[in-house]
Formats: sequence, C-alpha cells, structure tokens
Amino acid sequence: MSSGEPSLSRRPDGAALVIAAILAAIAAVIIWQTGQMRIPPIQARVGPTVFPYIIAGGLLLLSIGTVVSALRHGFPAREADNYQPIIWIVGGLVAQLLLLSTAGFSIATGVLFAFTAKAFGRGPLWQTIPIGAVFAFLVWFAFAKGLQLSLPSGPLERLIP
Repeated sequence: MSSGEPSLSRRPDGAALVIAAILAAIAAVIIWQTGQMRIPPIQARVGPTVFPYIIAGGLLLLSIGTVVSALRHGFPAREADNYQPIIWIVGGLVAQLLLLSTAGFSIATGVLFAFTAKAFGRGPLWQTIPIGAVFAFLVWFAFAKGLQLSLPSGPLERLIP
C-alpha cells in the first residue's frame, strides 16, 4: 500500500543503487573503449567518437539521477517478484538457441515468441507457436531473400528455393 509519497523511514533503495552502479559501469566501459579508438586527424573534431561519448554521458546522468532518487526514497515500494514469466522467457531463449541450428530460424523464433506470449499470459503454446513461426518466416524471407543476409535455415525455410 503506497500512497506515492516517499517514506523517510526506509533505507536507501538497494536495487536502485545497484542499477545506478551498472549504468555507471556501462558508461565507463563505453568511455574507455571509445578512448582506445584510433582516429584519423581529419576526423578529430566530429568523428566516430562523438556519439559513444554522448551515450556514455547520458548513462552517467541516468546513473546520478538514479542514485539521487534512491537516496531520497523517490521510488515507490515494489511488489513481490513473480519469477514464472521470467522462467518462460529464459526458457524460450534457451529453446531458441538449441533449436536454431536444427529447426531453423522460423521454428526456433516461433518457439521463443510462444514462450514470451505465455509469459505475458497470452494463448496456449499450440496456438502461439504457429503464429510466431509464420511471423518469423516472414522476417527470414525479408532478410534472406530481400536483403541477401544469411539466417539459419531449417525445414520450413528449405521449402523456398
């Protein structure tokens, strides 16, 4: 039961501080890696390093804002975690990785789609796997035939010459 007002008796939000640390670490890696880039003198002012530095700066600002909000108790209390949807999505990712080389892109991604839909409380697997496979086949067709990019082929993809 949260009225949306911060509780001053709570400790700083530990999860928010962890998220802030992760954001700052990602920004640090981006800054470090961008600093390692060799840039021709002609591109010294506006070159390939500008946008990574902008992104790193944005991540640092988000990290600072998250720390401030965590210390001021600006985040509402969270509900208890429900791990079942997470397990469905991770299971779908694992299934896609295992099926990709044998069943092909369409079927493997259809399974991922169905597991993700199940995690969000939608339809039975027998219904969502074919729907996901059809959408994934359309993506495969656009990439493989339209853009000439290579995606893993399976029995469904081999039907198209």
